[in-house]
Amino acid sequence: MGWWQISADTLAGSRFVLSPLAETFAGLRLLHAARAAHPGERAWLDAHLPAYRARLTADPVTALLVPSALGTVWIADFLTVTPRGDETFEEEVERVRRVPSATARAHLRVSLGGPLPAPLDRDDLGERAADLLTHVWEDAVRPYWARRRRILQADVVARTAQVARGGWAAALDALRPGTRWLGGNRLQVNAHELPPREISGAELLFVPVTPQRVGWVSWEGTRRYALVYPCTGALAGEAGREPVPAGLETLLGAARARVLMLLGTPMSTSHLVAVTGQGLGSVGRHLRVLLDAGLVERCGRAGRSVLYVRTAAGEVLAEAGRGREASRG
Repeated sequence: MGWWQISADTLAGSRFVLSPLAETFAGLRLLHAARAAHPGERAWLDAHLPAYRARLTADPVTALLVPSALGTVWIADFLTVTPRGDETFEEEVERVRRVPSATARAHLRVSLGGPLPAPLDRDDLGERAADLLTHVWEDAVRPYWARRRRILQADVVARTAQVARGGWAAALDALRPGTRWLGGNRLQVNAHELPPREISGAELLFVPVTPQRVGWVSWEGTRRYALVYPCTGALAGEAGREPVPAGLETLLGAARARVLMLLGTPMSTSHLVAVTGQGLGSVGRHLRVLLDAGLVERCGRAGRSVLYVRTAAGEVLAEAGRGREASRG
């Protein structure tokens, strides 16, 4: 397994950030695999796979670059520049474009586990990668970015609250399969047999993306490390969320039941609006009813936003609904 040695000060100073480029690269991986984790991803693939495949058909060199860079165990590092948390997509992708050609070729040899195919022994690999990522951003990510950003912010709020409630060990164990806190200041970052890395004293970033079944690590020299993980599945997309049990929907109404089911993790009113598509007034009314019924409670703040989460009574109701649904199935 691959793991990082992390000092207590480094972990305490770590932070969650968003990255348009990480979201775009996750989308590229999803387009390449063409395997959806839920119906929402399937609809997204159906909408954007034709243009992506047409783009590669017209550019055989880039079509070869993609599977070579994604590899089987290791991704070519020049495609996964480490986020900094304060850059636009254009600023991030420019760092891919500027990667020296010799560096890009060296990274590809690692991801391939052997020599380069002759068509990839060239000096424009960074430019080709940046152009493809820009195509994916413009066609398949940017139209959804405003909403996805709010969903990712909701995930960060939930993870931050989890750290506050249960400490970093619990939060890290729940990030993604293959990631867990091993004790002894060791963080397992994947299941591959790779040499450990000492990252104490560096900046450590956690970066959520909405596509499921993806995740990777990256670093910038020895001063900045990032762990990219799929955001909470319940937040990933309209069709990908946990279904509302029919009995709970009958009891509370579909919209209010949806709010209750989403509040298994702390969320603010604005995040609920972003994820459910309901209006601000509607979400506010649902929260007031659920608060009055003792099914949700205020659990803190994120900036100026109040966070809500299910109470023990709300958990019982949600679990009862799930159990009823399962017995019918």
